[in-house]
Amino acid sequence: MTSNAALVDLLAQVPVFEDLGQEELTRIADVAVPRSFPGGQAIFREGDTSDTCYILRSGHARAVRENPDGRLIALAHFGPGDIFGELAMFDDERRSATVETLDDVEVIAILGADMRRLMREHPEIAVKLVGTLGRRLREANERLSRQSFQTVQSRVAGVLRQLVRQAQSEGAGEKDVLLTITQAEIAQLAGSSRESASRFLAVLERAGIVTQGRGRLTVHDPEALDGYVY
Repeated sequence: MTSNAALVDLLAQVPVFEDLGQEELTRIADVAVPRSFPGGQAIFREGDTSDTCYILRSGHARAVRENPDGRLIALAHFGPGDIFGELAMFDDERRSATVETLDDVEVIAILGADMRRLMREHPEIAVKLVGTLGRRLREANERLSRQSFQTVQSRVAGVLRQLVRQAQSEGAGEKDVLLTITQAEIAQLAGSSRESASRFLAVLERAGIVTQGRGRLTVHDPEALDGYVY
């Protein structure tokens, strides 16, 4: 059983809630429910009713969408402290993507109806959440704008750098960081073809920056990736 204090501490680390005070976080923790899912299971699917948002306590998950031809495209990877399905706090529209677990995960589930009730009863929570989401939207727009001018190499290096930072936040070292991810997923996250991403990963491998394996990649020198991001 997760204590209320532990839930408040977890919520305080989530960017969406960064403007909320202790009392406001406690109100949200009061309606949060711990849940667990085994690896390889869909937490929700594209097209489902959006009724709950989730915060990862442990484990990893990814967001994917299905192409009309049946292929899955990876949109994002999530680790401890990440939130997904957060738009459920504001409406009950259909899910825009599927989120599936990559290993056993523990999450905190918050019903959208509970959050909307809290925002009605405590408007200051709504105001702060809207402000935070507005900043995130601006940051996303700026990131998309930068990516439109970046080369494939820069986008792939940026994805690797982001994954390395996530792994380091979970205890990985400064060097030789192991990433459990496929070339296809890296390409999808970078918005490139698999062939283009594969060619650049081969360049990094020849330079001794990474070593590739089946479904995994070790980044030996994370700082060297910065030289490819612009």
